[in-house]
Amino acid sequence: MKVSYFEDTDTLYIKVRGSDIAESKDLDENTILDTDANGNVRTITFGHASQRTSVSCLIAEGIAA
Repeated sequence: MKVSYFEDTDTLYIKVRGSDIAESKDLDENTILDTDANGNVRTITFGHASQRTSVSCLIAEGIAA
């Protein structure tokens, strides 16, 4: 999993797993969910992230070795 924050566009991008994206769904006007052909989540994009998430306080827990 990879989490990226782009300050210039205030966008939080979470890549769950790398594979081909088959469908993009707009959950609301600032949130996009991308899925593969089997319906598995691949990426989530949050626009206006600093207003809608705690992007300034990212904590990773339960990281598998």
